Amino acid sequence: MITSKLLPDIDVPDLHGRLAVVTGANSGLGYGLTGRLARAGAEVILAVRNEQKGVEAVKRLREQIPEATLSIRHLDLASLSSIAGFGEELTTEGRPIDILLNNAGLMMPPVRDETEDGCELQFGTNHLGHFALTAHLLPLLREATSSRVVSLSSLIARTGRLDFDDLQSLRYRPHRAYALSKLATLMFARELNRRSVVGGWGVRSVAAHPGATVTNLQITGPTHKGASARVFLAANKASHRIGWMWQQVDQGILPALYAATSPAAAGGGYYGPGGFGELTGAPAPARLPPRSLNEADARRLWSMSEQLTGVTYPTA
Repeated sequence: MITSKLLPDIDVPDLHGRLAVVTGANSGLGYGLTGRLARAGAEVILAVRNEQKGVEAVKRLREQIPEATLSIRHLDLASLSSIAGFGEELTTEGRPIDILLNNAGLMMPPVRDETEDGCELQFGTNHLGHFALTAHLLPLLREATSSRVVSLSSLIARTGRLDFDDLQSLRYRPHRAYALSKLATLMFARELNRRSVVGGWGVRSVAAHPGATVTNLQITGPTHKGASARVFLAANKASHRIGWMWQQVDQGILPALYAATSPAAAGGGYYGPGGFGELTGAPAPARLPPRSLNEADARRLWSMSEQLTGVTYPTA
């Protein structure tokens, strides 16, 4: 339920006794989501690539929420071996996972780069990394009474196109590769829910996007490996001064928070800001790009993702 017209917010139910895993939890949307989940009583595992930044994030969160139950685990979504190790570690502990937030991502490096396993970095991290992670954690998600997987897409998914002859973006253009990865993320979320329903997995999969939210994502991607992006960053910074176009993290997390916690969030649903152009505002159902509705493409993407990652989901 929205509680303020000036500053949109939602009521988060009591999450005591629930376990959440948040990727990219040390900054931006992941940090904001971790704080809200912890404040509602959830125990949160911060799945981060840079453990020192994870330590600093936990310190800041505990200053704000002294009662928070938080832990840090190393996870590099650009490494299938790291993902498998993370999954094995949590599987050994055997605790059911109530919420998995597939949040971490990389946005528009100016030059093509690859993951440890030879996949284009954005597709490999944003989509394939979370595809493999969810597969490794699926048994723990199925053991929870009612679990959620929330995958973060983007408004830019509207311009995405699945080129099955070039999923690895050998003909690299930063925006094109990013849009492809975020369209793939959205299609994965919807296909995961479809397979869960058919197979009786008991996992509700939901997608969300943050609209136009100011985060470090707009800096880390364009400056990947020390690349210069002065013109892009200057234009980006200038646009941030346009109040109606951008929102801060505490508002940008709301669609994903709604998808992860609201009883009304529909499996297979897609949520974003409800304001003009879905740029800002309170969470609301988001417009699905027409290409995301192609079920044959979703199944083909799923099959190719299993091949590329080496993970296998249960057959529905």
